Amino acid sequence: MPTETHLKILKHIQANPDVSQRQLAEELGVSVGKVNYCLRALINKGFVKAGNFKRNTDKLSYLYLLTPRGIEEKASLTANFLKRKIAEHEKITQEIEQLKQDARSI
Repeated sequence: MPTETHLKILKHIQANPDVSQRQLAEELGVSVGKVNYCLRALINKGFVKAGNFKRNTDKLSYLYLLTPRGIEEKASLTANFLKRKIAEHEKITQEIEQLKQDARSI
């Protein structure tokens, strides 16, 4: 789900702004291409700002920063993710209770 990946990327960037796309891919368990695609989308939406390190000899290194809109988006995605996970937890809890009842009646 793209929004879940976006949330994970936003969280990682906020914690470690100089993370590389390769590092993000490894930490999230997705391809570098997917990270690149998602980062471009986040940059185009104005949630992330990317800039080169001026004095870095490795010109491929970037610093990723969450914009104020990116911080708001991260909060919104987190709230929605939490609601979804709570609903999933409640459904699973009900299923477990039903299975326990079924097992007792056998």
